[in-house]
Amino acid sequence: MELFFLGTGSGIPSKERNVSSVALKLLQEQNSIWLFDCGEATQHQILHTTIKPRKITKIFITHMHGDHIFGLPGLLSSRSFQGGTDPLTIYGPEGIKDFVETSLSVSGSSLTYPLSIIEFTEGELFEDEHFRVSCKKLEHGMPSFGFRIREKDKPGKLLVDKLKAAGVEPGPIYQQIKDNDIVHTDDGRIIRRDDYLGPVKKGRIVTILGDTRSPEKNQSFVKGSDVLVHEATFGDEKKHLAKAYCHSTAKQAARLAIDSDIGKLILTHISSRYQQGDDDKLTEEARKIFPMTELANDFHQVSIESK
Repeated sequence: MELFFLGTGSGIPSKERNVSSVALKLLQEQNSIWLFDCGEATQHQILHTTIKPRKITKIFITHMHGDHIFGLPGLLSSRSFQGGTDPLTIYGPEGIKDFVETSLSVSGSSLTYPLSIIEFTEGELFEDEHFRVSCKKLEHGMPSFGFRIREKDKPGKLLVDKLKAAGVEPGPIYQQIKDNDIVHTDDGRIIRRDDYLGPVKKGRIVTILGDTRSPEKNQSFVKGSDVLVHEATFGDEKKHLAKAYCHSTAKQAARLAIDSDIGKLILTHISSRYQQGDDDKLTEEARKIFPMTELANDFHQVSIESK
């Protein structure tokens, strides 16, 4: 599991940062990539990476501001030209369906793959074999949402030495024990799986928030995340602007992290006023409160290791 930041700026592209988009690479878990927001020129950013658009199977849109959606029509169309045939699902707030369908229609674009568009309000979005994804409405100038991606716990490692000591030799029965609660051996014994498994491997939690003011209101939603991706549009010296424009400062994000048992905080959505190293002070402000803070730049990568 890896986060790959394609765009980390806010509002408009700059020479140093493109606008919002982050990929969650789940290639080992399910051979797919999930995209969160798709600002203008996201597909151009992808060209500088090893990401294959056909591997993108889900796109989550935090809100309908242009710096989070203007790259969608181009990416969807290019995915067809680049051989994409697997279904793709877009999850977004009210209006995303009209935006995508109108953009494709008036431009005469047709897709080579099935496209589903699901508009949500709040709560659980879906659950599959590996993950459970939920969303929460945030405080912003228009409906904006955060996403909590929770990986399901995995069974512990099979205790081979313990099985051998019990007289169960390696063979197909080991796989049977992994797959079933109870296995009956040829000699009439009953093997209970739980007796021969190590500790459960806890699933990882990643929370990605859209634009938001008053981050302290999101504490219960982000609590316990291994990684929290949070906007830090402004530094503390511009906290009045953060409040006025419904955004957060680096300090506010750090306070949320330290109060919510977060493993690592990643700051993104940086105002273009912070150029050529000026953004270092955002990191410094946050780390004074929450040391495990990173500032994401375009093409920044964060591996999220299994527990």
